[in-house]
Amino acid sequence: MQNMTKTFGKMTPTLSKETYSQLLIETLPKVIETEAEYEEMLEKAEQLTFTKNKTIEQETVLKLLVILIEQYEQENYPLDQAKPYEILQHLMESSGTSQDDLVGIIGSINVVSEVVNGKRNISKVQAQALGEYFKISASLFL
Repeated sequence: MQNMTKTFGKMTPTLSKETYSQLLIETLPKVIETEAEYEEMLEKAEQLTFTKNKTIEQETVLKLLVILIEQYEQENYPLDQAKPYEILQHLMESSGTSQDDLVGIIGSINVVSEVVNGKRNISKVQAQALGEYFKISASLFL
């Protein structure tokens, strides 16, 4: 059971320095400088992302990894030049998501295929659904 702290009249979990320190030692987050380090941090972030019932310490390390990954991506993969369907393709590839996984989320198999291949624009509703699915801003798909 986690310790709780009362903040602004609301009970919130308290970060255990011991547990957090141990998780940092296991994860070893650092500024990403190489593609190999990037892949390693992505893998660690993915493991934490799909951990059920994450502790506050795991959530905190995940946020740190996401910041490091985003910084590396901004420097090495500028997304503002990428088309929305290219962003979708990248996310699908890096997360192991197939077109079949998106059926029902953004439409039928035909709609998914057209969106993934850039033959159909991503609608605002589809962008919102994709943002929720990949846990990122829907604006990346618009």
